[in-house]
Amino acid sequence: MVAILRHGGCERVPVRLNAMTDSAINPGQLSPFLEIDRKEWAALAPRMPLPLSETELVQLRGLGDVLDLDEVSEVYLPLSRLLSLYAKGARELHRSTTDFLGASSRSTPFVIGVAGSVAVGKSTSARLLRELLSRWDDTPRVELVTTDGFLLPNAELERRGIMDRKGFPESYDRRALLRFVSQVKSGAEEVRSPFYSHLHYDIVKDAEIVVRQPDVLIVEGLNVLQPASAGHRLAVSDLFDFTIYVDARTSDIAKWYEERFLRLQQGAFTNPRSYFHRFASLTEDEARAKARGIWASINEPNLLQNVLPTRARASLVLRKDSNHAVSSVLLRKI
Repeated sequence: MVAILRHGGCERVPVRLNAMTDSAINPGQLSPFLEIDRKEWAALAPRMPLPLSETELVQLRGLGDVLDLDEVSEVYLPLSRLLSLYAKGARELHRSTTDFLGASSRSTPFVIGVAGSVAVGKSTSARLLRELLSRWDDTPRVELVTTDGFLLPNAELERRGIMDRKGFPESYDRRALLRFVSQVKSGAEEVRSPFYSHLHYDIVKDAEIVVRQPDVLIVEGLNVLQPASAGHRLAVSDLFDFTIYVDARTSDIAKWYEERFLRLQQGAFTNPRSYFHRFASLTEDEARAKARGIWASINEPNLLQNVLPTRARASLVLRKDSNHAVSSVLLRKI
């Protein structure tokens, strides 16, 4: 099927849209997604110069991510434009609704959730979208918060006996996360979230991140797309206006995790203050074995049990190939 999409005042671009047939997402049924391959997706980008330099990209790129300016231009620039249009549309709908009700109220931030596995590159995607969205006139103020800040402190994880399940849904203060996003979404002038240190692998006491009425709030984390758990009426995903899932084959993610672990072992882990400093002296074979063990016992079970099942709930899926590059975009039908 060929559709014609228009981005603002840009010229029309023919795009071939294929219904996604991934049985893991919607087994035995017609898919709610349209699949757009990378070449056709890239053609949707407005004709504008890339707003990021190579130096800025290096600063945004995560450890092990294979991300270049072509990927930014062909994948993330069109995505940022689509998101800015959604945000603008939400504000217009707000105005129409308040006019209809005869009310007067300030529009609230447009909230985007970004989910995916450990080592899949979702943090880089979130940081990149923050920078690109802030360059559009409709969304100049963009904030990014990761759910790491809502992990329970290590002492509490130890007390509950779930330190080895860090990153699983039960390791988060989900009420605090829900309260934080609710306050931002309600238009609160200032909302604070805890600060998480990857060096110390723990929440930093008395440190905070402050969010002040942004145009867009991006919330990035492993489990942000999960529905409400038993006994709870609301989940943080219920407050999102748009959601993104960064996807790849599990075998590829396992390989990326192992390579990232080796880079950390030779880099950040060498810092004596690092929580993982004890791994710095491992041989390469020992480090690879350790990475595979952590992946098999913690990250892969969490991915398969909790993260991957939320993929079908996303508004858009970025599907990556084994080279870490996005090969296609799956967009939920409207």
